[in-house]
Amino acid sequence: MVYNEIGKTGMRVSNLGFGASSLGGVFHSIKEDEGIQAVFTAVENGINFIDVSPYYGHLKAETVLGKALKDIPRDKYYLSTKVGRYGKDGKNFWDYSAKRATESVYESMERLNIDYIDLINVHDVEFQGDMEGGLQKIVDETLPALVELRDKGIVKHVGITDLQPENLRWIVEHVQEGTVESILNFCHYSLNDTLLADYLGFFEQHGVGVINASPFSMGLLSQRGAPDWHPASKKLKEACAKASAYCEAQGYPIDKLAIQFSTSLNPRIATTLFSSANPKNVLKNIQYVNEPMDEELVKKVQEIIGDQMFVRWKNS
Repeated sequence: MVYNEIGKTGMRVSNLGFGASSLGGVFHSIKEDEGIQAVFTAVENGINFIDVSPYYGHLKAETVLGKALKDIPRDKYYLSTKVGRYGKDGKNFWDYSAKRATESVYESMERLNIDYIDLINVHDVEFQGDMEGGLQKIVDETLPALVELRDKGIVKHVGITDLQPENLRWIVEHVQEGTVESILNFCHYSLNDTLLADYLGFFEQHGVGVINASPFSMGLLSQRGAPDWHPASKKLKEACAKASAYCEAQGYPIDKLAIQFSTSLNPRIATTLFSSANPKNVLKNIQYVNEPMDEELVKKVQEIIGDQMFVRWKNS
């Protein structure tokens, strides 16, 4: 396992990180005991960065993760969670107010069985961009509330996340230097889309660490295929399915190629998050990362995806 610092935070994290969204049954139903064992397996095999959110599984992911963390020494991992995006009784809702952000941090700590959070993120800022106050509310209200908690030592570091990297850049440009210490962007440093690479110089210039998530593009680049709710276009789904079938015919699962691609090519990305509630899959992905990548197969897969490369979708 390779370890990189997230920006200037001092957190040296494994280049493969554990995304706990699967513990909430986001992609498919899980067995809780298996999910807890998946966390143990990740930490025991060198992964020291875990990311979650109260939104995943509408509190379920944090709850299951908390059951695992109570049996793991606190110095064995860095924990990242989020504020702003939530769900209850099967319905999603968003609240980026300072009051709700502060409450959410304390609620998350209770569910996670921890007494401080290493990295607190404003979750998927584009949703606030579509609400009253726009992204300026993140600048004026959400982030100051989190910085206040940072000053108190309740959280150690503050970040922002979004699918659209231009929103992350806008916020960094409109806050005082040092307010935002990291960004998390997903589905834009993967086999079918490397848009995030265009922004790395900007974030580096501002001392902002970069976290990449979803090397499988939320299931597009997997043998299982994209879940029904995936917001990508039909053409993109079909192109990725064709690429997956080609990889399978070569005896080289597209999952393997995808996670190798996202973790091996750019040292300016501190860590790449994948998610699995299956301990066997966790081990398999760690092994993939430690094996050499077939670069010719990368070229072939990107040829198959063809004009669907860099095709984007709106968060949902």
